[in-house]
Amino acid sequence: MHPFKLAVIGGTSLLESDLFRNATPTIITTKYGPATIMEQASILFLQRHGLQQYTPPHKINHHANIAALKDSGATHIISVGSVGGMRKELAPGKVLIPDDFFAPHLAPTFFNDTQGHITPGFDQSWRQSILDILNNTNTKPIDGGVYWQTIGPRFETKAEISFYQPHVHVVGMTVASECILASEYKIPYSAICMIDNYANGVVDEELTFASFKKQVSANEAQLVIIIKTLLEKLSP
Repeated sequence: MHPFKLAVIGGTSLLESDLFRNATPTIITTKYGPATIMEQASILFLQRHGLQQYTPPHKINHHANIAALKDSGATHIISVGSVGGMRKELAPGKVLIPDDFFAPHLAPTFFNDTQGHITPGFDQSWRQSILDILNNTNTKPIDGGVYWQTIGPRFETKAEISFYQPHVHVVGMTVASECILASEYKIPYSAICMIDNYANGVVDEELTFASFKKQVSANEAQLVIIIKTLLEKLSP
């Protein structure tokens, strides 16, 4: 049994917070390419969009990122994802802990043999541990929902959103790929989805990158509190 070592995958708001601002960066060279892992107080942090320049979702090297976390000793992963709410009740500012994902067009794998024949998914025991902690705070996350991963970097059309609305709850561009690869390495993986916007066409207001970034900024403080609480409770 490996000692517990927590890894957090997230974005700029976490990197610039007190949680990881002073983290030590290390470039990990993997067979899939390099990835920069930061460590602070025995917690690993990976900025999925990169440190030197922004890498858009469709260009992220998920293989290198997950391999680097494994090589750094990660035993559990919490991934923070910015998502669009697919229904009116899933409003910006709410937090959802998905229990499944929809991404039939994605098939990332580390293997070229039968090892790739797995049924990937969020680790339910790890997911429940996160829910139990957050349910005892002012954050009352939505328990369950289907995460739909699109390719990006563009937002979805109204027709696309309407077509998938009956089947999925939130839409993003990264989490399913990470989850599939983490599942192959048998690293328990769970996601925290911060709803930063309504998906295109759910409400009358037009979805733009500017409006999306404005809501991301408004949600940053809540997100930092969530991760800080989890780190305090989960860290050995």
